[in-house]
Amino acid sequence: IRAKVEHPFRIIKCQFGFVKARYRGLKKNDGKLAMLFALANVVRVDQMLRAQG
Repeated sequence: IRAKVEHPFRIIKCQFGFVKARYRGLKKNDGKLAMLFALANVVRVDQMLRAQG
C-alpha cells in the first residue's frame, strides 16, 4: 500500500518542486495540493500510456 501512495508524492516533490507548503492557511494549501495531485495523476497516466506504446 505504501509504495502506491508514495509515487504521487515523488512526482509532486521531484517534478513539480513542491517541498514545502508556501501559503498560510489550510484553504490555500488544500487547493494547491488538490491541483498538484490531479496533475500527478495526469503524469502517471501519460507514463503508463507511453509504456504501452
